[in-house]
Amino acid sequence: MKFGKYLLEKSRAEWAGEYVDYKALKDLIKISAADYESNTLPSFSPRTTSLTVQRVQNRRDSAEEDFFKCLDSEVEKVGRFTAQLVAKLRERLEHVRLAAADVKPEDAEALLEDAKNVGDEFLQLEKYVNLNYMGFHKILKKHDKMLPASPCRQFYIAHLHNQPWVQGNYSDLLFVLSNVYSKLRGDKSATVVSDPGVTQGVRCVTTKFWVRMSDVSTVKHHLLQHLPVYQVSPADFSGDAELVNQVYLDNSSLELYHCRLDKRPNAMALRLRWQGGAGPTLVHVDRKTHKESWQGEESEAASIVLPEERVVGFLEGEYSVEEAAAEWAARQAPPPGEAAVEAFRAVFTDVQRVVDAKQLKPTMRTQYMRTRFQIPFDPSVSVNLDTTICMMKENPEDGPTCSAAGRWYRDPALPVARTEITRFPHAVLEIKLTLAGGDAPPPWVSELTDSGLLTEVSKFSKYIQGVATLFADMVQAVPYWVDDEVVRASMLLSAPELPAEVHPTARDLKMGKRSKSRMQGADMAGPGGGASAERELRHPLLGDAPTLRLMPGGSGRRLDDPEPSGLLDWWFRKPPMAEHKALPPGTLPERMEPKTYFANERTFLAWLHMAVTIGSIATALLGYSGATQSAKHPEEAAPQSVQLIAIILLPVALLMCGYALLVYLWRTNQIASRALSYIDDRRGPRALAWLVVAALGAIMTLGIVDLVEEIEASRGGSPPPLAAAAAVRRLLGA
Repeated sequence: MKFGKYLLEKSRAEWAGEYVDYKALKDLIKISAADYESNTLPSFSPRTTSLTVQRVQNRRDSAEEDFFKCLDSEVEKVGRFTAQLVAKLRERLEHVRLAAADVKPEDAEALLEDAKNVGDEFLQLEKYVNLNYMGFHKILKKHDKMLPASPCRQFYIAHLHNQPWVQGNYSDLLFVLSNVYSKLRGDKSATVVSDPGVTQGVRCVTTKFWVRMSDVSTVKHHLLQHLPVYQVSPADFSGDAELVNQVYLDNSSLELYHCRLDKRPNAMALRLRWQGGAGPTLVHVDRKTHKESWQGEESEAASIVLPEERVVGFLEGEYSVEEAAAEWAARQAPPPGEAAVEAFRAVFTDVQRVVDAKQLKPTMRTQYMRTRFQIPFDPSVSVNLDTTICMMKENPEDGPTCSAAGRWYRDPALPVARTEITRFPHAVLEIKLTLAGGDAPPPWVSELTDSGLLTEVSKFSKYIQGVATLFADMVQAVPYWVDDEVVRASMLLSAPELPAEVHPTARDLKMGKRSKSRMQGADMAGPGGGASAERELRHPLLGDAPTLRLMPGGSGRRLDDPEPSGLLDWWFRKPPMAEHKALPPGTLPERMEPKTYFANERTFLAWLHMAVTIGSIATALLGYSGATQSAKHPEEAAPQSVQLIAIILLPVALLMCGYALLVYLWRTNQIASRALSYIDDRRGPRALAWLVVAALGAIMTLGIVDLVEEIEASRGGSPPPLAAAAAVRRLLGA
């Protein structure tokens, strides 16, 4: 669909005159292109001027100049209208907030509806901004395409990014709206947790999702209708979020990374975490330990808090547990009990021992803005929404490491190279449920996960994503999501440049060290010209093209998955009874374990076992029939119905063998490619079951007919030939 039609369809009727005039800008570009092709533009423009000579002002502006004037006015129009809408929203929200301060129970429902309308209006404003922002991008791209001699997109996009309606942060509106919802629901106010000390044995069910940046406000609005924004330290918040930094520890072989990626038992992740935009004062030392859920165990998390100046001594083993426990206990009010102190000692000692044994050093940092939704003192449902996620190497490529500089995190004064940082293109939503046995999650959680706004990504980790992107030359395995079409683009931005192609020198050509064909190829490319001489960005872990489309909106299949092109594809893609529903938006395949292949093999062997059993029976009947036919005494010969039964059963066995092999090969390919489709077979079992029923029914019918004929023959005295045997002779031409 053309963007002009798309803009008309998505625009709001009452704001019709406030959107970017895409058609007028497009017409000016066409006129400018026509003028350029007809050479009607002025070809001379003086590069000097005089302050005492009056310039002639009688020439008309060119169409391209009119385009830029129109573009500037459209940008100004959108900014002015956005500011007006924001001012009205603030006024309405302030009115709702004041009314909610002393609301009566009978008026709470009406105020909730007013608050929801304010939130919906904010989402409409964001949609308005995004449509216009996309429109300016599209029109600038079209300008550079039709007028390649005067490109302007790169310059003007930078100018557009600095506009207040683009750079504005209006998350404080959602935070005030969250407080209004919380007041009307009767939630308890949050309390500041100054120093939690140690938390150990935390167990919960955690699910992670990707969220498109364009859907973040919609997800926030849905969440704050049920959970308030939880501020641990209000001083560190900007709007509705706080800045979080996490420095992960690992060694030169990335041992912790590979253990976490493979989900090995007791795989550990160690990180140093602090909140706020200022430098760290108190640092949380977090330890996460993976447990096998299929064994009835759940992963565990533990955390201790250390002063910033003590972290280096802790990592170097110079900070003793007795000193740390004493300082921690002195910071607490009221003083902690003996059990809490022992828990602190246990975590401190274990983490320090692991750091020393595995030679762990600061390796990579993740940085993001976190919005936390949770009712205070109620951990049953808590939601974390992380936006503007970036991952960065903690040790610079061209500079001293943290250990050499006597630091535990990167010096903020050092410049960050392009290959030392990567930015994740999506937001990450984490839902934690702590429910009693048998309890179901709240309905609004299921409503959100089924809304199509979220994409579940099993076992997603910002640390694993950052290491796979920034340490590509050191990792031995990567997560399945790195080949997504959007994630791949962000990884390529951090990839090193390929070395420029080295062309034959004059000396090489003179000495004849190049063959004629290679010389011709080099001449065609030309030094510094052609695609082969261009520097390209290529990540060593990625192929030539993406193979996954994980976010909703695609076809729900791999990008390289061919369309149905055969009987087998048609058979599996069109089930007979109830059609397979399309995979719900956000549904992703789990990481394929080796046992999945073994399960496929066991299914194949089970089908073969049944086929061999039926085939063995048919073969035995044929052998018995042949042996009795060659006997000396005709009365000992087996009836011809035995041959008929064998002839019916043997094709069934052969068909089952062939079909089992086809299904096994097809399913193996689906599993290996992690295709976004079902791999169950809904036609085959039904078809083969009906085939076996038909064969057994035919055998039973023949047996009944033969029995009736035999009874009639015994009454008549002379046994006539069996009806079934006669039918077989006619079929076989006997």
